[in-house]
Amino acid sequence: MKTRKTIKTIVADHHSLFRAGLVSLLRTVEAIEVVAEAEDGEQAVELTRRLAPHVTTLEIAMPGIGGLEAARRIHESHPSTKVVMVTGAWDAPYPAQSMRAGARGFVTKRGSVEDVVLAIRRAFTGRRFVSADVAERLAFQSFDDAGTSPFALLSGRELQVTLMVVNCQRVQDISTYLHLSPKTVNSYRYRIFEKLSVSSDVELAMLAIKYGMVNPLLNAGEGGPC
Repeated sequence: MKTRKTIKTIVADHHSLFRAGLVSLLRTVEAIEVVAEAEDGEQAVELTRRLAPHVTTLEIAMPGIGGLEAARRIHESHPSTKVVMVTGAWDAPYPAQSMRAGARGFVTKRGSVEDVVLAIRRAFTGRRFVSADVAERLAFQSFDDAGTSPFALLSGRELQVTLMVVNCQRVQDISTYLHLSPKTVNSYRYRIFEKLSVSSDVELAMLAIKYGMVNPLLNAGEGGPC
């Protein structure tokens, strides 16, 4: 009987309890070996560089550069490592932007561990996997133009800057994380404002909350955006 090759995997998620649970479950699965854990996008990229796993799982809403930028960097610098998103951020335009950033799989935290395992195994063999709840939502989006998120208008970089702004990161911090000048970051901000018809970071945050792009309870501190 042919032995299945072990899939070396890194799990990245800023929620330590969820991460620990997922790691514990994956360690019971045949032929999947969790070789490291990361709590933010930068750490995920660095561990991927050092350990060269077959698959790295990412949460989109991680602090710092976040999961989308981490996916892009891993895909560009370490194409042999496949990326799977395991995330609570599953509304449009996250699935499409994740795939554009190089992810091979997209699984929501509402799904089952079997979905995560299947996504990892398919990514390892170069195939794609999207969990059923996301696939259904994507299928019906084309029939419901009225419900389309305005954030779908943004490019991948614009969406990444948006996520960092609504998570209360300063322009200088965004500049450092994304290796851009502060002037360039502000250019992105104003372009985002124009595309979304908002005029401030607060209005942007409120729009993000309206369309489920950010959880106000996790990002509002004492009760308001930033």
